[in-house]
Amino acid sequence: MTGLELTLLYLVAAVLGVAVFRALSMPPMLGYLAVGVVIGPNALALAGDTTGMQHLAEFGVVFLMFSIGLEFSLGQLKAMRSLVFGLGATQVLTVMAVALLGSLAFAYAMPAFWTQPVAAGIAIGGAFAMSSTAIVVKLLAERIELDSSHGRHIIGVLLFQDLAVVPLLILIPALASHSDDLSWLLAAAFLKAVVVLAVILLAGGRVLQPWLRIVVRRRSDELFMLNLLLLTLGLAWITELAGLSMALGAFLAGMLIAETPYKAQVEADIRPFRDVLLGLFFITIGMLLDWRLVLAQWWLVLLLAVLPPVIKAALVFGIERLRKTPPGLSLRVALWLAPAGEFGIVLLNIASGNKLVPPEVLNPVLAAMVISMLYTPLLGQYVDRIVLKVSSADWMLASLQLTDIARSSIKAQNHVIICGFGRCGQNLARLLDTEHIPHIALDLDPDRVAQTKAAGQNVVYGDSTRLPTLQAAGLQRASALVITYAETQSALRILHLMREHAPHVPVVVRTMDDGPLEALRQAGAAEVVPEILEGSLMLASHTLALVGVPLPRVLKRVRHARAQRYNLLRDWFHGSDDASLEEAEQPRLQSVTLTAEAAAVGQMLRAVSREGVRVTQVRRSNGQVLKPTPTLLLQEGDTVVLSGLPDALALAEEALLRG
Repeated sequence: MTGLELTLLYLVAAVLGVAVFRALSMPPMLGYLAVGVVIGPNALALAGDTTGMQHLAEFGVVFLMFSIGLEFSLGQLKAMRSLVFGLGATQVLTVMAVALLGSLAFAYAMPAFWTQPVAAGIAIGGAFAMSSTAIVVKLLAERIELDSSHGRHIIGVLLFQDLAVVPLLILIPALASHSDDLSWLLAAAFLKAVVVLAVILLAGGRVLQPWLRIVVRRRSDELFMLNLLLLTLGLAWITELAGLSMALGAFLAGMLIAETPYKAQVEADIRPFRDVLLGLFFITIGMLLDWRLVLAQWWLVLLLAVLPPVIKAALVFGIERLRKTPPGLSLRVALWLAPAGEFGIVLLNIASGNKLVPPEVLNPVLAAMVISMLYTPLLGQYVDRIVLKVSSADWMLASLQLTDIARSSIKAQNHVIICGFGRCGQNLARLLDTEHIPHIALDLDPDRVAQTKAAGQNVVYGDSTRLPTLQAAGLQRASALVITYAETQSALRILHLMREHAPHVPVVVRTMDDGPLEALRQAGAAEVVPEILEGSLMLASHTLALVGVPLPRVLKRVRHARAQRYNLLRDWFHGSDDASLEEAEQPRLQSVTLTAEAAAVGQMLRAVSREGVRVTQVRRSNGQVLKPTPTLLLQEGDTVVLSGLPDALALAEEALLRG
């Protein structure tokens, strides 16, 4: 199979897999893993030799870790040292110790078969101690949980696991060769790793920002992108050369760029590479599963796919509880880290190559590890439910949190729910206060919530992407909901909840640019406000005023520009305070909701259109906003928003309702 044919096969498989699993409301990652099983060498064998594609797919993990690094800084990493070198080290060493004890017991029971219990126990323990950085981090990012308490604990452990791969890669072959210089080899590897990391972090920060400043001054997107790729892959290559993982080098590259002013641009540029290559990586993981082995030794594979993750979860839970971590948080961390990881498969293959693990054991263990990676996305969907059922303290904490939110909103009617209380949310709250409009704000930063609440603001700690939180905030009684942070996936999740449970409440969404505009509108957003557009309008208005353009003309120009971009500002709904003669001659908005008896129900929009009136939008009863095309078939419950002068609007309303 040629390179082009192989690429097309992967693309077709990826598209079909993601489409099917999206239709089933399941994580798209499962689609990648499933098609990998189907087209892999152990099933239909369509992919042929996939060595080159596997090397390409590894870059998906590199770019994923780079994106994670962008969310951190050197200060944050320093603050997480107790999680990385405390919790992470304890987790790896404890799992390896338990595996070693199990190996010694197995050797005592079967001495003729299990001949190298210490070496095999360390190798298998190291393999099972690893968790899947790519899968877990991807799922946490999709759930907007990387900055949560359990997200930080998980990232800390995963970072140490990446570091622990280095001595294990040296230790396993040395155990097989019975080297007398084992302690020297490990000490040299540790010293080399420290030197490389110190050079990257200390020298990189001083060199990177001046260099990127020079690149940006050339005003070339192509040059900026080339430098970005060079930096990411270059540091990944350096850390791999030093015996560390490529993923760790990419993480450090992201952290260094996070200290520069170019973080937002870099994150937008790198996302397409990351998502495509990460999809390839998950397909190659699925290819490792041999379904024939699973059928032949199903009981052993099933036991190995369940028992080690359960033991690992119990150990992580116990370690967290010894650290005085709350039970609910401990259980969340344990469940996310329980399944196996890609580095574990690498370590197990090295142990097999050095004849530390017999083939009769290796194949079922490998199959079980791949299966545990396959069910990680499913486990992630039910983590919250499991924690709430098992941990009464977590259930009580969640109940108290919802009670606090409900107490803050219980008297509110026709209020505005503000999702996110950063600078944008706080400015919005001040404007609402000047108009005496009630509001409640939800935010996940406990320090910000405490400070703003002490200052008298109606803000509570709560996750606005969860339905119980929104309902406690009085969703059904709200007049509007505003998403003030620029996070598209989170906004889409909230819009989905709004369409399902409160389609009558309009939603305004903030974004960085126009990229996700159509997706958000299709999801039901009443309006999408891009920061770039608003910044350019304010820049233009100040410039026009400074060069001598009269202020009334400046305001008129800005309003006209906004009217061309925003549906809701193109005209306005007429009210009792708009009774001046001048405003009576201006177009206005009017909404008409179609009842079952309305004449327009069942007709195309063009059949009930009237001269002098423009239909700006049609909103279904479920909250979906549709483009007003001439062939659009009107339904009962539709709200038709009209724009025009008063007399023309009256005729149009008559045509819609009575024909």
